[in-house]
Amino acid sequence: MKSLVVDRSGALSFQELDMPEYNPCQALVKMRSCGVCNGTDTKIIHGTFKNFDSYPASLGHEGVGEVVAVGDKVTGLKIGDRVLLPFLEKENRGITPGWGAFSEYAVVGDPEAYVKNGMGPGTEAFSESYFAQTVLKDTDRVDDVGAAMIITFREVLSAIRRFGFEAGRNILIFGAGPVGLCFIRFCRLLGLKTIMAVDISDEKEAMAKKMGADLFWNSTREDVISLVRERFPQGLDYVVDAVGLNRLINQAMELIAYNGKICCYGISPKLSMELDWSRAPYNWSLQFVQWPSKKEEGEAHSQVMAWINCGALDPMDFISHVTPFEEIHTAFEKIERKDPDIRKMVVTFS
Repeated sequence: MKSLVVDRSGALSFQELDMPEYNPCQALVKMRSCGVCNGTDTKIIHGTFKNFDSYPASLGHEGVGEVVAVGDKVTGLKIGDRVLLPFLEKENRGITPGWGAFSEYAVVGDPEAYVKNGMGPGTEAFSESYFAQTVLKDTDRVDDVGAAMIITFREVLSAIRRFGFEAGRNILIFGAGPVGLCFIRFCRLLGLKTIMAVDISDEKEAMAKKMGADLFWNSTREDVISLVRERFPQGLDYVVDAVGLNRLINQAMELIAYNGKICCYGISPKLSMELDWSRAPYNWSLQFVQWPSKKEEGEAHSQVMAWINCGALDPMDFISHVTPFEEIHTAFEKIERKDPDIRKMVVTFS
């Protein structure tokens, strides 16, 4: 099979790999789509993804696949099922999985089969990822392209739950890319009161407001701290970094209220900084959620699908480009150029 591989220099190429092996509690899937992650994929390419240093590596983790073969102990999967989050689990011809969903085939696990055969959670054989390798229902109102967006939806919603956002609170979100837009939309659906978005591109304003932002500011032209303090003299309940820039943490300290929370979701390539809380309130908290629990992602699935199926959440609002697998290089080129019209990019497989 063909897989997208990055070497230590950051060069991308298609490599021929062996078909992935699957055990009696797993299924083989043919990939149908996979989203490009501006966090994970691009940081692996640039060599800045925390604790990842195994190259060459196969890329991709926001995948959707169709089950084409099942192990003899599988009970929760059947041929033809569409499944989220397939991965490559093992090294293949010297290529390390950087999750590896930009491949023509991958594998998923059946949690039911693992448990029934004494290999459930807590055993070496079981991966927490199996909890998030969810089968889409025939009645779910989402095609293969839109389904790739569900991975990001679930990651963000599980992070929101971990951060503990409450209805009726005020929030500012730095970043109006795909992740920032998810935070905006979900905060609106969950009943937060005033939602503010900040970005460096004016082109992001219309989409941020469509997703539910009450206010939008371009931080290259406007003094965000003064604008917030004019409207909220006591400060904000939550400030979210959906970008991954350490300086936003210090900036957020001037925005939060007493007992407010700074929530870091974006993954910074720089893993240390100097914190200056001289302008923060006496009591405040800083929370990082940069590796969402796969079990919690799986638990977020039903809420995400309820929103999609009732029309409150449209995956296609978040997707700007769809690219065939054979032309995947063009997707990464657009991201590197930082084209302002880019939201989520999804790769499709023939």
